[in-house]
Amino acid sequence: MATGRTHRPATRSRGIPEATVARLPLYLRALTALSERSVPTVSSEELAAAAGVNSAKLRKDFSYLGSYGTRGVGYDVEYLVYQISRELGLTQDWPVVIVGIGNLGAALANYGGFASRGFRVAALIDADPQLTGKAVAGIPVQHTDDLEKIIQDNGVSIGVIATPAGAAQQVCDRLVAAGVTSILNFAPTVLSVPDGVDVRKVDLSIELQILAFHEQRKAGEEAAGEAAVPAAAQRGDSADQGPDGDMPAVMPA
Repeated sequence: MATGRTHRPATRSRGIPEATVARLPLYLRALTALSERSVPTVSSEELAAAAGVNSAKLRKDFSYLGSYGTRGVGYDVEYLVYQISRELGLTQDWPVVIVGIGNLGAALANYGGFASRGFRVAALIDADPQLTGKAVAGIPVQHTDDLEKIIQDNGVSIGVIATPAGAAQQVCDRLVAAGVTSILNFAPTVLSVPDGVDVRKVDLSIELQILAFHEQRKAGEEAAGEAAVPAAAQRGDSADQGPDGDMPAVMPA
């Protein structure tokens, strides 16, 4: 099976917009669920609803893949699963290393969704000598001293950083120098990388802060709505009054 070091996804050469690329995994997740239920075809409206996008945007996204569906029938689920998987590079083996095997790194190592989506955890790496040789998710942890050799031996092009913030940039630099060209960063810091290296950042605290903002706004709107009720009562407003404050012209029988 091909490894990630010598094969790149087809999306860049095909000119697919980044916004479309970002939605492809959403479509794939929805399609996989349909496939598991043995659903043969799906309409653009049904698939868009399952993916959380509007159907016009979905049809536009699929046009970049050269997939237009069949009028009155919809899209073939199995074919779309293959087509999107191919565009995302998931029809080949992508060896991944996880650096930083604390609570988060260990949780990532134990995540069963990697293998089913074309990613193989090739190695777990940590700076703590007490963790060296310890098995996590059935994989022995290796020391960071061997990072470069591990990358070369396993043909790794994707690295996951789950270290503390203070160590993340140094780890990133070593990964890039060893040949890693894509990094998923869970460390709460912004990484500096050279051109040609892609970084995706996952910051759980930022996501929680965004949710806190929305919760605060909802609470403020509720409080404003409750305050409006007594104010209306003080003005003498009533559902029985007409638009000018008079009694309705037509009274109920």
